[in-house]
Amino acid sequence: MKHLLSTENLSLFDAVRVLDTAEEMSAVGEREVKKLPALRGRTVVNLFFEDSTRTRISFEAAAKRLSADVINFAAKGSSVSKGESLKDTAQTLAAMGADAVVIRHWASGAPHRLAATDWIDAAVINAGDGTHEHPTQALLDAFTMRRHWSQVNGIESTGADLKGMRVAIAGDVLHSRVARSNVWLLKTLGAEVTLVAPPTLLPIGVEHWPCKVSYNLDETLEAGIDAMMMLRVQGERMNASFFPSTREYSRRWGFDDARLRMLDDLGMKDTIIMHPGPMNRGLEISSAAADSPRSTVLAQVRNGVSVRMAALYLLLSGDSREAAPNVSQSSKETN
Repeated sequence: MKHLLSTENLSLFDAVRVLDTAEEMSAVGEREVKKLPALRGRTVVNLFFEDSTRTRISFEAAAKRLSADVINFAAKGSSVSKGESLKDTAQTLAAMGADAVVIRHWASGAPHRLAATDWIDAAVINAGDGTHEHPTQALLDAFTMRRHWSQVNGIESTGADLKGMRVAIAGDVLHSRVARSNVWLLKTLGAEVTLVAPPTLLPIGVEHWPCKVSYNLDETLEAGIDAMMMLRVQGERMNASFFPSTREYSRRWGFDDARLRMLDDLGMKDTIIMHPGPMNRGLEISSAAADSPRSTVLAQVRNGVSVRMAALYLLLSGDSREAAPNVSQSSKETN
């Protein structure tokens, strides 16, 4: 891989390789010294044109655990707010010797534009572009699902896919880059995906996506699922009435206490509840569901660092075919 821009064209081989490498990287977080020398001397730039907390901090932690130098660049308060173009910003970063650029941008396609030009000779990682995609979020979601799926089925997670797993993704699909990236990646990994949302919150052409579509969350639950992913209602991207009221939305498409109990009533003891964050508690998910033993919300945050370490390592280690570093050996080198 030269860049990580999308999950739509990510092969099964590359997807599994990232997840397997993340398994190795997760062991670093359990050590006393949470560092590897793998990217010492490399420079990673976090280029964020949109506000972010989880993604930016996760990438920063990932790069630092690999011993890379990190530069955080926020559009607010920078030359971008004075009118500087993406091209000029990229060329400035190139002059600073950036080896990788992690970019989040309000415009769909901006990371692809950056990667397709000669403005900068660096690996580009899409950290979310408009309502288009968010590939590392999908990878960390898949990593979380794979660990759970392997545990339920009593198999080794390394090298495994998600064949046979039933995943429901519910909520504001229209504005969700997370939903798009997850649909493509989960399909590649062999999972069966169902999108659940009101018609007004489904994008045009969704019938051509590799998934099922439902307008009824209860019917989807009754059909049986292994993972329930709730999406944030993105009020900041809405300029029209997409549903009658928040109360109505929560009643019909939110994962409330009643639907949490439904999982028990239907005998789905191993079904997990996911959310990419940040959560609107009481709207798309109740506090009881978010804090229940079924919830993987904190595990997703934890796994995000491991997955982003894997992505940076595979893009910057020199030989993309190289296996993950021996963690125990690297521990001796670091200490």
